[in-house]
Amino acid sequence: MIAVIDYGAGNLRNVCKALEHIGTQPVLTDDLHALEKADKIVLPGVGAFADCLQNLKLRGLFEPLRDIALGGKPLLGICVGMQLLLDAGEEMGEWPGLGLIGGRVVRFQYTAPQPMLKVPHIGWNQVEIKHEHPLMRNIPNGSYAYFVHSFYPVVNDEAHVVAVTHYGYDFASVIARDNIWGFQFHPEKSQDVGLQMLRNFVEAA
Repeated sequence: MIAVIDYGAGNLRNVCKALEHIGTQPVLTDDLHALEKADKIVLPGVGAFADCLQNLKLRGLFEPLRDIALGGKPLLGICVGMQLLLDAGEEMGEWPGLGLIGGRVVRFQYTAPQPMLKVPHIGWNQVEIKHEHPLMRNIPNGSYAYFVHSFYPVVNDEAHVVAVTHYGYDFASVIARDNIWGFQFHPEKSQDVGLQMLRNFVEAA
């Protein structure tokens, strides 16, 4: 069973539909016992880091989710869900993350001579694979994915950066550490490429 965490974040239904499209039967839940019984967990996220964090805590899922992931269960974070995997976020103040992958979530900042690009970063952009990983199986290097975000992860260990995307400068767009994986973009909105990445998570995690 694949559990999609229902904690008030947006786009949950689209994530479930994408998982259904690739032949799985996801369960949308905020029940801790369901998460403990699940084979794999997906943590989606849309909006602000702090809001998503607080919603997890209000449901009593923050610490238990961390423990479940550290216990070895495959966990996939999407967009803000991916950002929550890191140590801390700087959106709307300083907020602790789950601390599952070392790093921080920071805002796009552009100064001369860099181009003054629009923030948030919205739309299609390329994903450059840095090293082989099961998440990227059958994904051509330079494939396009759909992004919507103003903040991005700065990961401490380059070994945990599977792929990067360029928006004024390179940032980590796919991260992984053992059983903990994350996409900064929205695979559920990224057509065939995104569906293949979700399929890779289901089959390889």
